[in-house]
Order: sequence, then C-alpha cells, then structure tokens
Amino acid sequence: MNIKKKGSALDYSAFKFEITHRDEKSGARLGLLKTPHGTIETPNYIFCGTKAAIKNLSPNHMREAKTDIILSNTYHLMLQPGADLVAEMGGLHKFMGWNGPMLTDSGGFQVFSLGEGTMANEIKGKNSGKHENKNLMEITEEGCTFRSYVDGRKITLTPESSVEIQRKLGADLFMQFDECTPYHVDKDYTARSMDMSIRWGDRCLQTFENTYDLASAGPQAMYGIVQGGVYEDLRRDSAEYTKDRPFFGTAIGGCLGGTDEEMQAIAQHSMNHVHPDRPVHFLGIGQVKDVFTFVRMGIDTFDCVIPTRLARHGVAIVKGAPGETINLKNAKYRHDKTPIDADNGVAASTDFSKAYLHHLLKAKELLGPQLIAQHNVATINRLMREVRAAIKNGTLDELEKEWLPA
Repeated sequence: MNIKKKGSALDYSAFKFEITHRDEKSGARLGLLKTPHGTIETPNYIFCGTKAAIKNLSPNHMREAKTDIILSNTYHLMLQPGADLVAEMGGLHKFMGWNGPMLTDSGGFQVFSLGEGTMANEIKGKNSGKHENKNLMEITEEGCTFRSYVDGRKITLTPESSVEIQRKLGADLFMQFDECTPYHVDKDYTARSMDMSIRWGDRCLQTFENTYDLASAGPQAMYGIVQGGVYEDLRRDSAEYTKDRPFFGTAIGGCLGGTDEEMQAIAQHSMNHVHPDRPVHFLGIGQVKDVFTFVRMGIDTFDCVIPTRLARHGVAIVKGAPGETINLKNAKYRHDKTPIDADNGVAASTDFSKAYLHHLLKAKELLGPQLIAQHNVATINRLMREVRAAIKNGTLDELEKEWLPA
C-alpha cells in the first residue's frame, strides 16, 4: 500500500505495508512493514528508547536480542539535547548508532502525563483519581503550554512544532500531535478534545507536507491517532477521521478504560472503523497477555516500557511463568543454579544462574538489571516470532497456553 495525496508533496513511496496472511479464526494478520531503514515482519514490538537510549542496553545489545525496531520520545528529546542538535548530528539513527527502523511519538502523552509524573496511570485508566499536573500550564486550540522539567522554561508545543521537531529527529515513522484525555473527564470534555485533536491532525498533515527540508534522515511517514476515550461513538468518529486522511498508519491511543475488559472493548470499537489496509499500532500497551489479546484484533505493532522497566526492579519476563514474570530479588533464588531461560537464545538468559543474578541485585551491581533487561527484550522478541509463526500455522490458541498457562 502506497499513499500519495494528489497534487501535494505527501508521498509515502519509500514505505510500504503489505498484509501477507490472515488468521482464519480471528482478525490476526501477518505483514511486512517497509521503511527506509529496513523491513520488519508484523506483528512486532517497538522497544522504548525514550531519550535516544534503551535503558541499560546499547544498540548492539538490542541487535543481539534480535530487535527489529525501537522508538524515541519527542517531548524528552526536545528538552535535552534539543532537536536541532540531533539534526546537526545527522538524525537519531546516526546520533544513537541504531541503523534499523525507528518511530517517534508526538510528545503529547508526556506533556499531559509526565509533567509532574502523576498522570500516566490516570490517562491509561488504571485509576480514577484526579491529579494535578503542575507543569502543564494551559491547553488551547493553538497547542499546550508547559514548564520544562529540565530548566523550568515555559514552552508551547503545537501540532506544527511537534511535526517540525519530529522531522529534525528523523525517525522513519512518527505520530500526529493529539491531546490524551484522562479517565476521570466526562464525555463532553472528551468529545471537545477529540474534535480538537482532529483539527490538530489536519495541521500536522499540512506541516508534514511543508517541511521536507527539515527531515534529517530521509523520508518519513506519519500515523494518525484514534482518540475518543471510553466512548464507542467517539472512537468510531476518530477512527473514521484517520481513515479518511492521508496518514500512512493508524495508532490506537488515549484513555483505555479501568479494566482489561473495558480496554478490550475500546480497542475493538476503534479497530472496527480504522483503515483496513494500513499498519495499526497500539500506543503504550505491551504485556504478554495484551499481545495475544490484541493481535487477534489485527494490531500490528505494540510499544511499552515494561521490558526494561521491570528489569530495573529485578523482574524477568519468562515464558510460562505465573503472571508472566519472576522476581529475582526473592530469597528462593539465592541458591538456584539454573539460568533464567535456557532456550532464549541470548547469553543474558542462558549463561548466568538465577543465584548470580540474585546476588547482583542484592549487591546493587548495575550488571544485574542490564542482563535482565537484555533477557526481557530477547523474550519479547521471541514471543513475537512465535506469535507470527502461530498465526501462520493457525495455532495461536495453543501458543497462548504455553506462554500463559491457566
């Protein structure tokens, strides 16, 4: 699928998304996502290198773990080191030494959730209490104004500046600017916000057309984002907007409800109306159970901080483990001679005993979280390879029981 808006410079000829197989029992599908920095198989997982760095892991570590694609964050990079510096260095790929496909998000989620570090769960719907975001000063039709957590500067981020920054950062794929509404707001606010995000999306597309000269690493392609909170009709309207505009791909974002069941319903409402031939990304979702649930709806890519965040707390993702993980800080691993996973195909998983990793964590040695982080990344990449094989073979249900036993 190549998209070109007639009579304009909006051209995705350097990109392609091809659906190569569909599961007979669900909406799951296999695809090939071509970018200027390589082609990846889908479904796939995009690992978070928020500040142009994967926590505790180098690009070589990521390649050893068979990683295909990573992302970085517009909000954090605009504050440090700044998009102009990244562009001067030749774009994010050269700046951080990653030669594969890359995505950037628009900065909107971080502006609305991380200004004070309190609202991320509220936006995703994991609690319903209202929190004060002291760094976010104002949201208007123009954009949002906030104070930098780096130096306290007053900054206004608009659809235009978000696109311009992402152009300079130079990732292959990037997101439109949108407002992420938290769980506690009512339908009227959510509807007004969604309508504004639609207008912001049109401004992003216009800016995208006008800023090819800012791109630091070659051609780029933009995703539209489905908002609408927990409301089915708003999700439909937002999804149909993204379908009708010349975005390359679609992302499911915003508030996802308060329970797994609500999140699944919201995602399905969105998926019922998105463009059927474009790649679909699920923003900020990526536990093992989520992968199995949402690939069945036709989600093509996921991103989440969970693999490296869990590692910093000594938690390893393990195939077949109750609750998906084991906590290597627990005393029961003090004398355990076995590796985390002898079948995982990376030294971090196979060459070190749980007892040694337990010791590293107790001794606060940085090697411990680093080894567990690479193990977790390799485990998620293995999960995605096995999921793709299972979709092709029609054995997704059986594979899910291997990863998530009852």
